Amino acid sequence: MADPIAEFFTALTLRHDTAVKKITGTIRCDLVADGRIEYWFVDIRDGDMDVSREKRDADCLIRADKTLFCRFVTGEANAMVAWLGYRIYIAGRTDLFRAFERLLPGPVGARDPRNLAGGPGSLAR
Repeated sequence: MADPIAEFFTALTLRHDTAVKKITGTIRCDLVADGRIEYWFVDIRDGDMDVSREKRDADCLIRADKTLFCRFVTGEANAMVAWLGYRIYIAGRTDLFRAFERLLPGPVGARDPRNLAGGPGSLAR
């Protein structure tokens, strides 16, 4: 069985993303399950990302239930909504959390709003 969380973090190292193009900083995700903590460390440098499993100090800490985080990386739940609803804990630079949140996939079946507003491939006529 594939691990969506591992796949998500592995994919980050392979992409240069404009969502974090002008961002520099570090994020540590502490994922809690069955009394254990799984660590994911992301180092963002101008659109490039390195990922490790280190437990290091970071500019931003995201602490979440592992099952909920899995729903973030599969597009089934929204991290911003979870934060605003006190379902996850964020410490440090919230701008890094907001940038990280943009790296997460959107809901399954969601469309790019530009397509609805008359852009290329638009549904609007």
